[in-house]
Amino acid sequence: MDIFLDTFLNWDYILQVLPDLFGTGLLNTLIIAVSSSVLGTLLGMVLAVMGLSERRWLRWPARVYTDIFRGLPAILTILVVGQGLGVLARDIVGTNPYPLGILALSLIAAAYIGEIFRSGIQSVDKGQFEASRALGMSHGKAMLLVVIPQGVRRVLPALVNQFIALVKDSALVYFLGLLVSQRDLFRIGQDLAANTGNLSPLVAAGLFYLAITVPLTHLVNHIDRRLRDGKKELDLVASGKVTA
Repeated sequence: MDIFLDTFLNWDYILQVLPDLFGTGLLNTLIIAVSSSVLGTLLGMVLAVMGLSERRWLRWPARVYTDIFRGLPAILTILVVGQGLGVLARDIVGTNPYPLGILALSLIAAAYIGEIFRSGIQSVDKGQFEASRALGMSHGKAMLLVVIPQGVRRVLPALVNQFIALVKDSALVYFLGLLVSQRDLFRIGQDLAANTGNLSPLVAAGLFYLAITVPLTHLVNHIDRRLRDGKKELDLVASGKVTA
């Protein structure tokens, strides 16, 4: 038991790594996750609209993109983008792999978020779109103002889950080789663990990940419960069992 505690819960090493985890690792992890979430969401919405298009020249590229980036391991995509594009984009980003790591995670996230948006939009009753068109809205306006907002609202739990996945996948960016000031939670914990031969710094990094992901997981459950309760109330109103 003493060996276990010394290997995984050595407070000297945990206290030693905490300042870097707070000051550098947490900030970089959140920057990577939030940035890739924003870019992935924007590209994902474009992919969803393309995937729902009746035009094959729009629908098929979206499908091919989604199949490729959902089918490849995340680490392979990160290495290909980070090392491959790093040579082509050297004049723009220099030798800094940080933006390329964010780009790689954004491309991966877009494939999943696009499918999330597409399923949400398709779940909206077609009568909503037809009613909007009957009121004189154009196709684009009906989608933008009526259908898409309802679809996005229905997939909020899935979107939060995707952000949780990005927080965890941000640890893979370290394979590109980051500067000391760019290290994320995992890299900081891994560096000290490698230098000391003790796993306590990695345990401390894991606790930081849990501090981010566990509250978000409960937030997902809360949102999902609220959406289901709201749907039940609407169904009861529609059936005439209760009044609005």
